Amino acid sequence: MAGYTLLLDDNWDVTTDGNGNIATAQGAYGIAQNVANAIRLFTNDAYFDQTRGIPHFEIELGRVPPMSVLRSRIRQAALVVEGVAAAEITFLSFEGRVLTGEIQITTTTGETASVAV
Repeated sequence: MAGYTLLLDDNWDVTTDGNGNIATAQGAYGIAQNVANAIRLFTNDAYFDQTRGIPHFEIELGRVPPMSVLRSRIRQAALVVEGVAAAEITFLSFEGRVLTGEIQITTTTGETASVAV
């Protein structure tokens, strides 16, 4: 099922539901959370699939790539997530060592969601 994942809180930690069970997220929210995870993942960091992620360390360690390159990598990482039909970066900023932005995704069921970078 696309978008079925553990629900993360504001600290990116698992949380529990009202019954004390581990909470899950589904649908567009779950897909958006999976996209957020995918765009934060560095290549070789995922234990079971080290090819997933964005290869920041291999390409530009110590220097900032052009924004067009960052946009392309982030969009591609979002499109790999199961359940994502389209991804558009609506805002992207790199100041100091902090990357911020927003991605608008459309799921395969036609729902839309915003994902903070």
